[in-house]
Amino acid sequence: METGVGAGAGGRAAIASAVASVAGLVRELERVVAGASPAGAGPDPLRELSEDSLEALELLARIEAATAAAKVRMIAVHAEAATLLEAPPAGAYRESAQEMTMVAEIACVLTIGERAASALLGQAHALTTTLPAALDALQAGTISWQHARAVVDETTGLDPARAAALVAHFFDPEDPNPARGATPGDLVPSRFRRKVRAWRERTFPESLEERHAIGVADRRMEYRPDVDGMAWLSLYLPGDTACAVWNKASAVARGLRGPGEGRTLTQLRADVAAALLMGARAGGAGGAASNPGAASNRSAASNPGAAGDASNCDAASNPGAAGDVGHDAGRSFDAGNGPHTEDGNPYAVDLGRIPAPKADVLVTVPVFSLLGLTDEPADLNGFGPIPASMARRLVADGAGSFYRVLVDPRDGAPLEIGRTSYRLPESMKRWIRMRDGRCTFPGCSNHTQDNETDHLTAWQHGGTTGISNLGQLCPKHHRLKHGSTWTPTPATMNEPPGWTSPAGRHYPAEQPDWQKPQWPPGFPAAEWIVPPGCPPGGASPFEEIIVAYLAS
Repeated sequence: METGVGAGAGGRAAIASAVASVAGLVRELERVVAGASPAGAGPDPLRELSEDSLEALELLARIEAATAAAKVRMIAVHAEAATLLEAPPAGAYRESAQEMTMVAEIACVLTIGERAASALLGQAHALTTTLPAALDALQAGTISWQHARAVVDETTGLDPARAAALVAHFFDPEDPNPARGATPGDLVPSRFRRKVRAWRERTFPESLEERHAIGVADRRMEYRPDVDGMAWLSLYLPGDTACAVWNKASAVARGLRGPGEGRTLTQLRADVAAALLMGARAGGAGGAASNPGAASNRSAASNPGAAGDASNCDAASNPGAAGDVGHDAGRSFDAGNGPHTEDGNPYAVDLGRIPAPKADVLVTVPVFSLLGLTDEPADLNGFGPIPASMARRLVADGAGSFYRVLVDPRDGAPLEIGRTSYRLPESMKRWIRMRDGRCTFPGCSNHTQDNETDHLTAWQHGGTTGISNLGQLCPKHHRLKHGSTWTPTPATMNEPPGWTSPAGRHYPAEQPDWQKPQWPPGFPAAEWIVPPGCPPGGASPFEEIIVAYLAS
Protein backbone atom coordinates (compact mmCIF):
# COMPACT_ATOMS: atom_id res chain seq x y z
CA MET A 1 0.00 0.00 0.00
CA GLU A 2 1.38 3.36 -0.97
CA THR A 3 2.24 5.59 1.93
CA GLY A 4 3.86 8.63 0.35
CA VAL A 5 1.97 11.64 -0.99
CA GLY A 6 2.94 14.30 -3.43
CA ALA A 7 1.66 16.64 -6.04
CA GLY A 8 0.72 15.30 -9.46
CA ALA A 9 0.40 11.61 -10.27
CA GLY A 10 1.78 10.41 -6.96
CA GLY A 11 -0.73 12.38 -4.93
CA ARG A 12 -3.62 11.32 -7.14
CA ALA A 13 -2.56 7.66 -6.83
CA ALA A 14 -2.47 7.94 -3.02
CA ILE A 15 -6.00 9.36 -2.99
CA ALA A 16 -7.21 6.69 -5.40
CA SER A 17 -5.75 3.96 -3.17
CA ALA A 18 -7.52 5.38 -0.11
CA VAL A 19 -10.84 5.68 -1.93
CA ALA A 20 -10.48 2.12 -3.23
CA SER A 21 -10.06 0.89 0.35
CA VAL A 22 -13.30 2.61 1.33
CA ALA A 23 -15.11 1.21 -1.70
CA GLY A 24 -13.90 -2.32 -0.98
CA LEU A 25 -15.18 -2.17 2.58
CA VAL A 26 -18.53 -0.76 1.41
CA ARG A 27 -18.92 -3.69 -1.00
CA GLU A 28 -18.16 -6.08 1.82
CA LEU A 29 -20.78 -4.35 3.98
CA GLU A 30 -23.33 -4.66 1.16
CA ARG A 31 -22.57 -8.37 0.95
CA VAL A 32 -23.15 -8.86 4.67
CA VAL A 33 -26.43 -6.96 4.63
CA ALA A 34 -27.66 -8.71 1.49
CA GLY A 35 -26.68 -12.10 2.85
CA ALA A 36 -28.72 -11.72 6.03
CA SER A 37 -31.36 -14.46 6.23
CA PRO A 38 -34.92 -13.17 5.79
CA ALA A 39 -37.32 -13.62 8.68
CA GLY A 40 -38.35 -17.23 9.01
CA ALA A 41 -35.45 -18.64 6.96
CA GLY A 42 -32.63 -20.66 8.43
CA PRO A 43 -32.55 -22.69 11.65
CA ASP A 44 -32.25 -19.65 13.95
CA PRO A 45 -33.10 -16.43 12.04
CA LEU A 46 -32.94 -14.15 15.09
CA ARG A 47 -29.45 -15.33 15.95
CA GLU A 48 -28.33 -14.93 12.35
CA LEU A 49 -29.78 -11.41 12.24
CA SER A 50 -27.98 -10.53 15.48
CA GLU A 51 -24.65 -11.89 14.24
CA ASP A 52 -24.98 -10.17 10.85
CA SER A 53 -25.76 -6.87 12.57
CA LEU A 54 -22.61 -7.16 14.69
CA GLU A 55 -20.53 -7.96 11.62
CA ALA A 56 -22.04 -4.98 9.80
CA LEU A 57 -21.23 -2.72 12.77
CA GLU A 58 -17.63 -3.92 12.69
CA LEU A 59 -17.43 -3.16 8.97
CA LEU A 60 -18.93 0.30 9.49
CA ALA A 61 -16.21 1.06 12.04
CA ARG A 62 -13.60 -0.01 9.49
CA ILE A 63 -15.26 2.16 6.82
CA GLU A 64 -15.10 5.16 9.16
CA ALA A 65 -11.39 4.52 9.69
CA ALA A 66 -10.70 4.13 5.97
CA THR A 67 -12.68 7.31 5.28
CA ALA A 68 -10.54 9.15 7.82
CA ALA A 69 -7.41 7.87 6.06
CA ALA A 70 -8.76 9.09 2.71
CA LYS A 71 -9.44 12.48 4.27
CA VAL A 72 -5.88 12.61 5.64
CA ARG A 73 -4.38 11.83 2.24
CA MET A 74 -6.59 14.41 0.50
CA ILE A 75 -5.63 17.10 3.00
CA ALA A 76 -1.92 16.29 2.66
CA VAL A 77 -2.08 16.32 -1.15
CA HIS A 78 -4.04 19.59 -1.16
CA ALA A 79 -1.56 21.20 1.25
CA GLU A 80 1.42 20.23 -0.90
CA ALA A 81 -0.24 21.27 -4.15
CA ALA A 82 -1.43 24.59 -2.72
CA THR A 83 2.07 25.32 -1.45
CA LEU A 84 3.56 24.65 -4.88
CA LEU A 85 0.94 26.87 -6.56
CA GLU A 86 1.92 29.82 -4.41
CA ALA A 87 5.09 31.80 -5.02
CA PRO A 88 7.76 31.28 -2.34
CA PRO A 89 6.87 33.56 0.59
CA ALA A 90 8.90 36.77 0.73
CA GLY A 91 8.94 36.83 4.52
CA ALA A 92 7.46 35.48 7.75
CA TYR A 93 4.30 37.57 7.35
CA ARG A 94 3.61 36.21 3.86
CA GLU A 95 4.34 32.65 4.98
CA SER A 96 1.89 33.02 7.86
CA ALA A 97 -0.74 34.43 5.50
CA GLN A 98 -0.37 31.46 3.16
CA GLU A 99 -0.74 29.01 6.03
CA MET A 100 -3.82 30.83 7.36
CA THR A 101 -5.34 30.75 3.87
CA MET A 102 -4.83 27.00 3.62
CA VAL A 103 -6.31 26.42 7.10
CA ALA A 104 -9.32 28.61 6.36
CA GLU A 105 -10.01 26.77 3.09
CA ILE A 106 -10.02 23.35 4.77
CA ALA A 107 -12.10 24.66 7.67
CA CYS A 108 -14.77 25.96 5.29
CA VAL A 109 -14.86 22.79 3.18
CA LEU A 110 -15.23 20.52 6.23
CA THR A 111 -17.41 23.01 8.18
CA ILE A 112 -15.14 22.92 11.22
CA GLY A 113 -13.33 25.59 13.22
CA GLU A 114 -9.98 26.89 12.07
CA ARG A 115 -8.25 25.53 15.16
CA ALA A 116 -9.53 22.04 14.38
CA ALA A 117 -8.54 22.47 10.73
CA SER A 118 -5.03 23.53 11.72
CA ALA A 119 -4.69 20.47 13.97
CA LEU A 120 -5.95 18.26 11.15
CA LEU A 121 -3.34 19.68 8.79
CA GLY A 122 -0.56 18.90 11.26
CA GLN A 123 -1.86 15.37 11.85
CA ALA A 124 -2.13 14.72 8.11
CA HIS A 125 1.44 15.91 7.59
CA ALA A 126 2.78 13.67 10.37
CA LEU A 127 0.90 10.58 9.20
CA THR A 128 1.90 10.93 5.55
CA THR A 129 5.55 11.76 6.19
CA THR A 130 6.88 10.11 9.35
CA LEU A 131 4.12 7.66 10.39
CA PRO A 132 3.16 5.80 7.21
CA ALA A 133 2.63 2.45 8.94
CA ALA A 134 0.01 3.98 11.22
CA LEU A 135 -1.69 5.57 8.21
CA ASP A 136 -1.69 2.20 6.41
CA ALA A 137 -3.38 0.61 9.44
CA LEU A 138 -5.96 3.39 9.46
CA GLN A 139 -6.64 2.95 5.75
CA ALA A 140 -7.04 -0.82 6.22
CA GLY A 141 -9.54 -0.14 9.00
CA THR A 142 -7.58 -2.02 11.65
CA ILE A 143 -7.32 1.08 13.87
CA SER A 144 -9.63 4.06 14.33
CA TRP A 145 -8.95 7.76 13.82
CA GLN A 146 -8.63 8.12 17.62
CA HIS A 147 -5.84 5.52 17.59
CA ALA A 148 -4.05 7.37 14.77
CA ARG A 149 -4.31 10.66 16.68
CA ALA A 150 -2.77 8.99 19.73
CA VAL A 151 0.22 7.88 17.64
CA VAL A 152 0.65 11.41 16.28
CA ASP A 153 0.43 12.97 19.76
CA GLU A 154 2.81 10.52 21.41
CA THR A 155 5.47 10.83 18.68
CA THR A 156 5.48 14.63 18.83
CA GLY A 157 8.98 15.72 19.85
CA LEU A 158 10.64 12.46 18.79
CA ASP A 159 13.15 12.45 15.96
CA PRO A 160 12.14 10.42 12.86
CA ALA A 161 14.17 7.36 13.86
CA ARG A 162 12.58 7.13 17.29
CA ALA A 163 9.11 7.79 15.89
CA ALA A 164 9.67 4.97 13.40
CA ALA A 165 10.80 2.66 16.23
CA LEU A 166 7.62 3.40 18.20
CA VAL A 167 5.38 2.76 15.20
CA ALA A 168 7.25 -0.47 14.36
CA HIS A 169 6.87 -1.73 17.93
CA PHE A 170 3.08 -1.45 17.78
CA PHE A 171 2.33 -2.04 14.09
CA ASP A 172 5.07 -4.29 12.70
CA PRO A 173 4.72 -7.97 13.71
CA GLU A 174 8.25 -8.58 12.37
CA ASP A 175 9.77 -6.06 14.78
CA PRO A 176 12.44 -7.66 17.03
CA ASN A 177 10.41 -6.69 20.09
CA PRO A 178 6.74 -6.35 19.06
CA ALA A 179 4.07 -5.23 21.52
CA ARG A 180 2.58 -8.00 23.61
CA GLY A 181 -1.09 -8.83 23.98
CA ALA A 182 -3.95 -7.22 22.13
CA THR A 183 -3.25 -5.43 18.85
CA PRO A 184 -3.75 -1.63 18.73
CA GLY A 185 -7.16 -1.99 17.10
CA ASP A 186 -8.33 -4.37 19.84
CA LEU A 187 -7.73 -1.71 22.51
CA VAL A 188 -10.05 1.21 23.18
CA PRO A 189 -8.24 4.42 22.14
CA SER A 190 -7.64 5.64 25.70
CA ARG A 191 -6.01 2.34 26.69
CA PHE A 192 -3.92 2.34 23.52
CA ARG A 193 -2.76 5.91 24.16
CA ARG A 194 -1.70 4.98 27.66
CA LYS A 195 0.19 1.93 26.40
CA VAL A 196 2.00 3.98 23.75
CA ARG A 197 2.89 6.69 26.26
CA ALA A 198 4.24 4.14 28.74
CA TRP A 199 6.42 2.54 26.05
CA ARG A 200 7.74 5.90 24.93
CA GLU A 201 8.64 6.98 28.46
CA ARG A 202 10.40 3.70 29.21
CA THR A 203 12.24 3.50 25.89
CA PHE A 204 13.22 7.16 25.54
CA PRO A 205 13.38 8.45 29.15
CA GLU A 206 16.02 11.13 28.64
CA SER A 207 13.63 14.09 28.83
CA LEU A 208 11.23 12.71 31.45
CA GLU A 209 13.08 14.15 34.45
CA GLU A 210 13.31 17.58 32.78
CA ARG A 211 9.65 17.56 31.76
CA HIS A 212 8.67 16.44 35.25
CA ALA A 213 10.59 19.34 36.83
CA ILE A 214 8.79 21.77 34.52
CA GLY A 215 5.45 20.16 35.39
CA VAL A 216 6.10 20.39 39.15
CA ALA A 217 6.79 24.11 38.77
CA ASP A 218 3.40 24.46 37.07
CA ARG A 219 1.37 22.72 39.82
CA ARG A 220 -1.87 24.53 40.67
CA MET A 221 -5.49 24.33 41.77
CA GLU A 222 -8.25 25.41 39.40
CA TYR A 223 -11.89 26.29 40.01
CA ARG A 224 -14.52 26.42 37.26
CA PRO A 225 -18.23 27.12 37.84
CA ASP A 226 -20.60 24.88 35.91
CA VAL A 227 -24.34 24.65 35.26
CA ASP A 228 -27.06 23.44 37.67
CA GLY A 229 -25.42 25.07 40.68
CA MET A 230 -22.32 22.86 40.39
CA ALA A 231 -18.63 23.57 39.90
CA TRP A 232 -15.36 21.78 39.10
CA LEU A 233 -12.33 21.82 41.40
CA SER A 234 -9.14 20.31 40.05
CA LEU A 235 -5.55 19.89 41.23
CA TYR A 236 -2.49 19.63 39.01
CA LEU A 237 0.06 17.72 41.12
CA PRO A 238 3.04 15.37 40.78
CA GLY A 239 1.75 11.95 39.78
CA ASP A 240 2.70 10.14 42.99
CA THR A 241 1.02 12.79 45.16
CA ALA A 242 -2.14 12.84 43.05
CA CYS A 243 -2.26 9.04 43.04
CA ALA A 244 -1.97 8.93 46.83
CA VAL A 245 -4.69 11.58 47.27
CA TRP A 246 -7.01 9.64 44.97
CA ASN A 247 -6.31 6.36 46.77
CA LYS A 248 -6.90 7.88 50.18
CA ALA A 249 -10.24 9.37 49.13
CA SER A 250 -11.18 6.02 47.57
CA ALA A 251 -10.16 4.06 50.66
CA VAL A 252 -12.16 6.33 52.98
CA ALA A 253 -15.15 6.18 50.63
CA ARG A 254 -15.04 2.39 50.58
CA GLY A 255 -14.93 2.37 54.37
CA LEU A 256 -18.11 4.46 54.52
CA ARG A 257 -20.12 2.12 52.34
CA GLY A 258 -22.49 -0.28 54.03
CA PRO A 259 -26.14 -0.85 54.96
CA GLY A 260 -28.08 2.40 54.94
CA GLU A 261 -25.53 4.25 52.79
CA GLY A 262 -27.24 5.06 49.52
CA ARG A 263 -24.45 7.00 47.87
CA THR A 264 -22.32 5.45 45.16
CA LEU A 265 -18.56 5.13 45.52
CA THR A 266 -18.14 8.01 43.06
CA GLN A 267 -20.41 10.28 45.13
CA LEU A 268 -18.74 9.27 48.38
CA ARG A 269 -15.31 9.93 46.93
CA ALA A 270 -16.31 13.51 46.07
CA ASP A 271 -17.87 14.09 49.51
CA VAL A 272 -14.82 12.65 51.28
CA ALA A 273 -12.44 14.84 49.28
CA ALA A 274 -14.47 17.94 50.14
CA ALA A 275 -14.57 16.94 53.80
CA LEU A 276 -10.82 16.37 54.00
CA LEU A 277 -10.03 19.64 52.22
CA MET A 278 -12.26 21.47 54.68
CA GLY A 279 -10.45 19.98 57.68
CA ALA A 280 -12.32 16.82 58.69
CA ARG A 281 -10.34 13.73 59.63
CA ALA A 282 -10.68 9.94 59.50
CA GLY A 283 -10.60 7.60 62.45
CA GLY A 284 -8.78 9.86 64.86
CA ALA A 285 -5.84 10.37 62.54
CA GLY A 286 -4.73 13.86 61.75
CA GLY A 287 -4.51 15.51 58.39
CA ALA A 288 -1.69 17.77 57.33
CA ALA A 289 -4.07 20.16 55.59
CA SER A 290 -5.12 21.79 58.86
CA ASN A 291 -1.70 21.86 60.50
CA PRO A 292 0.85 22.69 57.79
CA GLY A 293 3.62 23.33 60.23
CA ALA A 294 3.41 19.85 61.69
CA ALA A 295 3.80 18.19 58.32
CA SER A 296 6.07 20.52 56.43
CA ASN A 297 8.29 17.66 55.36
CA ARG A 298 5.50 15.23 54.54
CA SER A 299 2.78 17.08 52.68
CA ALA A 300 3.07 18.45 49.18
CA ALA A 301 0.17 20.78 50.03
CA SER A 302 2.12 22.50 52.80
CA ASN A 303 5.53 22.32 51.14
CA PRO A 304 5.09 22.65 47.38
CA GLY A 305 8.79 22.81 46.77
CA ALA A 306 9.08 19.22 47.96
CA ALA A 307 6.42 17.97 45.56
CA GLY A 308 7.32 14.58 44.14
CA ASP A 309 9.01 13.36 47.33
CA ALA A 310 8.10 9.86 48.42
CA SER A 311 6.92 10.87 51.87
CA ASN A 312 4.52 13.39 50.38
CA CYS A 313 2.49 10.49 49.01
CA ASP A 314 2.68 8.59 52.26
CA ALA A 315 1.27 11.54 54.17
CA ALA A 316 -1.54 11.87 51.68
CA SER A 317 -2.46 8.20 51.75
CA ASN A 318 -1.69 7.49 55.41
CA PRO A 319 -3.17 10.34 57.48
CA GLY A 320 -1.96 8.76 60.66
CA ALA A 321 1.53 9.99 59.79
CA ALA A 322 0.57 13.66 59.88
CA GLY A 323 -0.31 16.10 62.64
CA ASP A 324 -3.65 16.56 64.43
CA VAL A 325 -6.34 18.56 62.69
CA GLY A 326 -7.68 20.15 65.82
CA HIS A 327 -11.21 21.43 66.30
CA ASP A 328 -12.88 19.44 63.49
CA ALA A 329 -11.77 16.09 64.88
CA GLY A 330 -14.47 13.43 64.88
CA ARG A 331 -17.19 15.68 63.48
CA SER A 332 -19.24 14.91 60.41
CA PHE A 333 -18.99 17.22 57.45
CA ASP A 334 -21.47 18.68 54.99
CA ALA A 335 -19.66 19.01 51.67
CA GLY A 336 -21.75 22.06 50.88
CA ASN A 337 -22.04 23.88 54.22
CA GLY A 338 -19.13 22.78 56.38
CA PRO A 339 -18.87 20.74 59.61
CA HIS A 340 -22.07 19.83 61.43
CA THR A 341 -23.39 17.29 63.91
CA GLU A 342 -26.99 16.95 62.77
CA ASP A 343 -28.20 13.93 60.85
CA GLY A 344 -30.19 13.96 57.64
CA ASN A 345 -27.92 15.88 55.31
CA PRO A 346 -27.35 13.79 52.15
CA TYR A 347 -23.78 15.05 51.79
CA ALA A 348 -22.64 14.38 55.35
CA VAL A 349 -19.41 12.41 55.75
CA ASP A 350 -18.77 11.10 59.25
CA LEU A 351 -15.09 10.32 58.97
CA GLY A 352 -14.81 9.60 62.68
CA ARG A 353 -16.66 6.30 62.40
CA ILE A 354 -14.08 4.53 60.23
CA PRO A 355 -10.41 3.72 60.88
CA ALA A 356 -7.68 5.68 59.17
CA PRO A 357 -7.25 4.05 55.74
CA LYS A 358 -3.98 2.84 54.37
CA ALA A 359 -4.06 2.47 50.61
CA ASP A 360 -1.44 0.24 49.05
CA VAL A 361 -0.01 1.15 45.66
CA LEU A 362 2.32 -0.98 43.53
CA VAL A 363 5.47 0.66 42.18
CA THR A 364 7.21 -1.44 39.51
CA VAL A 365 10.91 -0.50 39.44
CA PRO A 366 13.68 -1.86 37.17
CA VAL A 367 16.45 -3.22 39.38
CA PHE A 368 19.22 -1.13 37.84
CA SER A 369 17.08 2.00 38.06
CA LEU A 370 16.44 1.37 41.76
CA LEU A 371 20.18 1.03 42.34
CA GLY A 372 20.83 4.31 40.52
CA LEU A 373 22.78 2.66 37.70
CA THR A 374 20.24 3.83 35.07
CA ASP A 375 17.50 6.45 34.93
CA GLU A 376 14.85 4.21 33.44
CA PRO A 377 11.32 5.22 34.55
CA ALA A 378 9.30 3.11 36.98
CA ASP A 379 5.56 2.40 36.74
CA LEU A 380 3.08 3.59 39.35
CA ASN A 381 -0.02 1.41 39.38
CA GLY A 382 -3.05 3.41 38.30
CA PHE A 383 -0.92 6.24 36.91
CA GLY A 384 1.80 5.06 34.53
CA PRO A 385 5.50 5.89 34.08
CA ILE A 386 7.14 8.07 36.73
CA PRO A 387 10.71 9.46 36.83
CA ALA A 388 13.39 7.20 38.29
CA SER A 389 14.19 9.76 41.00
CA MET A 390 10.58 9.69 42.21
CA ALA A 391 10.57 5.88 42.32
CA ARG A 392 13.82 5.78 44.30
CA ARG A 393 12.39 8.16 46.89
CA LEU A 394 9.21 6.11 47.19
CA VAL A 395 11.27 3.01 47.96
CA ALA A 396 14.11 4.54 49.97
CA ASP A 397 11.88 6.66 52.21
CA GLY A 398 9.68 3.69 53.03
CA ALA A 399 6.36 5.28 52.08
CA GLY A 400 3.98 2.99 53.93
CA SER A 401 1.29 2.94 51.26
CA PHE A 402 3.62 1.78 48.46
CA TYR A 403 4.80 -1.74 47.67
CA ARG A 404 7.82 -1.97 45.41
CA VAL A 405 7.94 -4.60 42.66
CA LEU A 406 11.34 -5.36 41.14
CA VAL A 407 11.61 -6.39 37.49
CA ASP A 408 14.13 -8.76 35.99
CA PRO A 409 17.00 -6.92 34.23
CA ARG A 410 17.04 -9.61 31.52
CA ASP A 411 13.49 -9.36 30.13
CA GLY A 412 11.45 -6.92 32.24
CA ALA A 413 9.30 -9.61 33.89
CA PRO A 414 8.47 -9.13 37.60
CA LEU A 415 10.87 -10.72 40.08
CA GLU A 416 8.83 -10.50 43.27
CA ILE A 417 6.50 -8.43 45.40
CA GLY A 418 8.03 -6.37 48.22
CA ARG A 419 8.97 -8.71 51.03
CA THR A 420 7.16 -6.85 53.80
CA SER A 421 4.15 -9.19 53.48
CA TYR A 422 4.38 -12.95 54.06
CA ARG A 423 0.70 -13.88 53.77
CA LEU A 424 0.19 -15.74 50.50
CA PRO A 425 -3.36 -14.46 49.84
CA GLU A 426 -2.29 -10.82 49.99
CA SER A 427 0.84 -11.48 47.93
CA MET A 428 -1.28 -13.28 45.36
CA LYS A 429 -3.74 -10.39 45.17
CA ARG A 430 -0.92 -7.90 44.62
CA TRP A 431 0.59 -10.08 41.91
CA ILE A 432 -2.75 -10.20 40.09
CA ARG A 433 -3.11 -6.43 40.43
CA MET A 434 0.33 -6.03 38.88
CA ARG A 435 -0.37 -8.56 36.12
CA ASP A 436 -3.80 -7.19 35.15
CA GLY A 437 -3.27 -3.47 35.87
CA ARG A 438 -7.01 -2.82 35.78
CA CYS A 439 -10.36 -4.58 35.35
CA THR A 440 -9.75 -7.23 32.69
CA PHE A 441 -13.07 -6.71 30.91
CA PRO A 442 -12.60 -5.27 27.37
CA GLY A 443 -12.33 -1.48 27.41
CA CYS A 444 -12.69 -1.08 31.19
CA SER A 445 -10.12 1.14 32.90
CA ASN A 446 -11.30 0.74 36.48
CA HIS A 447 -8.39 1.09 38.91
CA THR A 448 -7.15 -2.06 40.59
CA GLN A 449 -7.91 -0.91 44.13
CA ASP A 450 -11.62 -0.77 43.34
CA ASN A 451 -11.63 -4.21 41.73
CA GLU A 452 -12.43 -7.65 43.07
CA THR A 453 -10.32 -10.77 42.61
CA ASP A 454 -12.55 -13.39 41.02
CA HIS A 455 -12.19 -17.05 40.07
CA LEU A 456 -12.25 -17.37 36.27
CA THR A 457 -13.60 -20.90 36.65
CA ALA A 458 -15.84 -21.04 39.71
CA TRP A 459 -14.66 -23.01 42.71
CA GLN A 460 -17.80 -25.18 42.62
CA HIS A 461 -17.04 -26.00 38.98
CA GLY A 462 -13.55 -27.28 39.72
CA GLY A 463 -11.67 -23.97 39.60
CA THR A 464 -8.56 -23.64 41.75
CA THR A 465 -7.29 -20.70 43.78
CA GLY A 466 -4.19 -20.04 41.71
CA ILE A 467 -2.78 -17.16 39.70
CA SER A 468 -3.86 -18.73 36.40
CA ASN A 469 -7.48 -18.99 37.56
CA LEU A 470 -7.85 -15.53 39.05
CA GLY A 471 -8.51 -12.14 37.49
CA GLN A 472 -9.43 -8.58 38.39
CA LEU A 473 -12.99 -7.43 37.81
CA CYS A 474 -14.66 -4.17 38.79
CA PRO A 475 -17.98 -4.62 40.67
CA LYS A 476 -19.99 -3.83 37.51
CA HIS A 477 -18.30 -6.43 35.33
CA HIS A 478 -18.14 -8.92 38.20
CA ARG A 479 -21.94 -8.82 38.29
CA LEU A 480 -22.05 -9.07 34.49
CA LYS A 481 -19.88 -12.21 34.52
CA HIS A 482 -22.16 -13.99 36.97
CA GLY A 483 -25.39 -12.71 35.42
CA SER A 484 -24.69 -13.40 31.73
CA THR A 485 -22.79 -15.69 29.39
CA TRP A 486 -19.75 -13.40 29.07
CA THR A 487 -16.91 -15.85 29.70
CA PRO A 488 -13.25 -15.18 30.60
CA THR A 489 -10.60 -17.20 28.80
CA PRO A 490 -7.75 -18.87 30.71
CA ALA A 491 -5.00 -16.71 32.20
CA THR A 492 -1.37 -17.48 32.95
CA MET A 493 1.15 -16.33 35.51
CA ASN A 494 2.03 -13.25 33.43
CA GLU A 495 -0.95 -12.87 31.10
CA PRO A 496 -4.45 -11.75 32.14
CA PRO A 497 -7.57 -13.41 30.71
CA GLY A 498 -9.34 -12.45 27.52
CA TRP A 499 -13.12 -12.59 27.10
CA THR A 500 -15.69 -14.31 24.90
CA SER A 501 -19.02 -12.53 24.39
CA PRO A 502 -22.49 -14.14 24.33
CA ALA A 503 -22.32 -13.83 20.52
CA GLY A 504 -19.15 -15.93 20.47
CA ARG A 505 -16.80 -13.04 19.59
CA HIS A 506 -13.40 -13.19 21.28
CA TYR A 507 -11.68 -10.13 22.77
CA PRO A 508 -7.99 -10.72 23.60
CA ALA A 509 -6.36 -9.62 26.82
CA GLU A 510 -4.49 -6.38 27.16
CA GLN A 511 -1.19 -7.65 28.53
CA PRO A 512 1.42 -5.52 30.26
CA ASP A 513 3.93 -4.50 27.61
CA TRP A 514 7.08 -5.32 29.57
CA GLN A 515 10.31 -4.13 28.01
CA LYS A 516 13.84 -5.35 28.54
CA PRO A 517 15.35 -2.86 31.02
CA GLN A 518 18.32 -0.73 30.14
CA TRP A 519 21.72 -2.28 30.88
CA PRO A 520 24.23 -0.02 32.64
CA PRO A 521 27.37 0.76 30.62
CA GLY A 522 30.26 -1.50 31.57
CA PHE A 523 28.07 -3.81 33.66
CA PRO A 524 28.88 -7.57 33.62
CA ALA A 525 27.25 -9.67 30.92
CA ALA A 526 23.92 -11.34 31.38
CA GLU A 527 25.65 -14.73 31.86
CA TRP A 528 26.93 -13.43 35.19
CA ILE A 529 23.38 -12.59 36.25
CA VAL A 530 22.17 -16.12 35.54
CA PRO A 531 25.26 -18.31 35.13
CA PRO A 532 25.10 -21.67 33.33
CA GLY A 533 23.79 -24.38 35.62
CA CYS A 534 21.56 -22.09 37.65
CA PRO A 535 18.38 -24.17 38.33
CA PRO A 536 15.24 -22.90 36.54
CA GLY A 537 13.13 -20.80 38.85
CA GLY A 538 15.91 -20.59 41.41
CA ALA A 539 17.43 -17.36 42.67
CA SER A 540 20.58 -16.37 40.82
CA PRO A 541 23.59 -14.91 42.66
CA PHE A 542 22.64 -11.50 41.31
CA GLU A 543 19.12 -11.74 42.73
CA GLU A 544 20.51 -12.80 46.10
CA ILE A 545 22.79 -9.74 46.10
CA ILE A 546 19.86 -7.47 45.25
CA VAL A 547 17.69 -8.90 48.03
CA ALA A 548 20.53 -8.55 50.54
CA TYR A 549 21.09 -4.95 49.43
CA LEU A 550 17.44 -4.06 49.86
CA ALA A 551 17.21 -5.83 53.21
CA SER A 552 20.13 -3.77 54.49
